[in-house]
Amino acid sequence: MLLLGIDLGTSSIKVSVVDAQTKKCIAATQYPDDHENKILSVLPGWAEQAPDMWWDQVALAIRKLTAEASFNARDIGAIGIAYQMHGLVVVDKAGRAIRNAIIWCDSRAVDIGDEAFAEIGAQQALEHLLNSPGNFTASKWAWVKAHEPETYLQAHKIMLPGDYIALRLTGNATTSISALSEGVFWDFKNNCIAESILQHFGFDETVFPEIRPLFGVHGTLDPKIAAQLGLQPGIPVSYKAGDQPNNALSLNVLKPGEVAATAGTSGVIYAVSDQLVYDPASRVNTFAHVNYTPEAPRTGVLLCINGTGILNRWVKEHFGHGLTYQQMNTLGKAVSPGSNGLKILPFGNGAERILHNKILGAQFIDLDFNAHGRSHVFRASQEGIACAFRYGLDIIRENGMRPSVIRAGQANMFLSELFTEIFVDVTQVPVELYESDGSVGAALGAGIGAGVFTSTDEAFSGLKTIKTVEPRASSAYEDYYQEWKRLVNEQLAKESPQQTNN
Repeated sequence: MLLLGIDLGTSSIKVSVVDAQTKKCIAATQYPDDHENKILSVLPGWAEQAPDMWWDQVALAIRKLTAEASFNARDIGAIGIAYQMHGLVVVDKAGRAIRNAIIWCDSRAVDIGDEAFAEIGAQQALEHLLNSPGNFTASKWAWVKAHEPETYLQAHKIMLPGDYIALRLTGNATTSISALSEGVFWDFKNNCIAESILQHFGFDETVFPEIRPLFGVHGTLDPKIAAQLGLQPGIPVSYKAGDQPNNALSLNVLKPGEVAATAGTSGVIYAVSDQLVYDPASRVNTFAHVNYTPEAPRTGVLLCINGTGILNRWVKEHFGHGLTYQQMNTLGKAVSPGSNGLKILPFGNGAERILHNKILGAQFIDLDFNAHGRSHVFRASQEGIACAFRYGLDIIRENGMRPSVIRAGQANMFLSELFTEIFVDVTQVPVELYESDGSVGAALGAGIGAGVFTSTDEAFSGLKTIKTVEPRASSAYEDYYQEWKRLVNEQLAKESPQQTNN
C-alpha cells in the first residue's frame, strides 16, 4: 500500500507518496516550486492567505505526482494532512470559504485576546486552556464577529487550514481535540469545548465541526475530486495535525522529555510533556499533542518565533542579488562568530509570543558602513535567529523542561551547516538531524490512522539519524548572546517596562 501526505505550509504545498512497507518516500513534489507564496498584509500586523489558493495548489501538486507515473496511484490507500497552525478559515453552508484565512502570524486580535485573558481571569484561563487567548484562532474569530458582522452571520463552520483541505477532499467538516486546543477552544480540565471562551465572546458551539480522533477517518475521497486528482474514490483521510505536532511525529518525538525543532518561515521548539503545564505569561504555549488523550495526556509545549526563515528569505531577496542560500552560507561562514559586532533582531513578522505579544520589528543594531558588508549580514541574520531560539529556550527551561538533545529534520534552515552550528553553539544543546519532512510524516500518520501500522513505533521504525551536531566547548557566543538579549529587553522596556524579566 502507498500513503499520501500533504503538508500545507505558508510558503508552499509539499506532497509525498510513501511506501507503507518500506516507510520510504518514493515520490514528492512541491507547489509552487519557483517562488514562495505571499502573505497578504493589507494593514500592518495583518496576515492572510486565500484558502482556495491552498486548495488549487494541493490539487496541482497531487495531479503533478500522479501524472509522473512513477508509482501506481491506485495503490494509494490513505491520505494525511499537516498544516500551518492557528489559522482561521470561515465557510458557508456550501463549504465555500467566504473570506481570506487569517493566518498564524496575524496580530490584529492581540488586544482582543489580552482583554479576554484579563476578564476570564489569568488563573482560570491558564488552568483550563493552558494559554492566554492571545492572537490565536478564538481571538481572530472574535475579531471577525466585531468587525465583519455579515461574515460572522453568514458563517456555517469555522476551522483550521488542514480541516479546510480535508473538507475539499471529502465534503466532511471535522476537527480534533488537538486542533481545537491550538485555537484555544479546548478546556483541558473539563475535556470539552471551552465554555469560558464561548461565554466571553458569545460564540455559538454549532460553528465547530464534528470532533473526531486525530488518528482516524475524517471522511473519504469524493468521487468527483478523485477523478480530478487522478486518485481512487473512497480513500480515507485518516490523519490531520498542525505542522508542529506533525513535525514532532515525523521525528518520533512522542514521549515526555523528547524535543523537536523546525526552522521554516517561523522557528519552533516543541517539547513533549505528560503534564498540563503552562507558562504564567503565556510566552510559550501548550497544546494537545498528536497522541493526547484525557486519560494519558501528552502535551506539546511550543516555543514559536515568527521571524525565522522569513528573515533569511528577506536577506536573500535584498542582499543576495542572485546568490543561492548555499552561496550566502559560504560567504557567511568566512565571517568570524559575532559578525564583527553586527546584531540583528529577527522580529519583523508580527507579534511575538515570547515577547509578550509585542511587535518590536526587525532591527539591525551597530551596523557600521565601513566595517560590515553583505557577508556580515548573511551571518548576523542567522545568529539573530539562533539567539531568538535561545531566548525562547530559556523560557522553556524556566518552566521545568531542560532538553539534553533536540531532534530536527534536515530541511529549511537546518539544511544550512552554518545555521546548525550557530544554533547548537548559541543554545549549547546538541541537535540530531534526520531525513524527515512534514509531508512524509503526514503520510505515515495516515497509515497509523487507517490501521496500516499497529503503532507509532512501527510507523517510524525506519527513522535514522543522519548526524549529530555537538556544541563546541568555546563560549564565543555567550557574551554575544547576553548583549543581544540586553538589546531585546531594552526594546521591550520601551513598550512595557514591567515585562523585562526574561
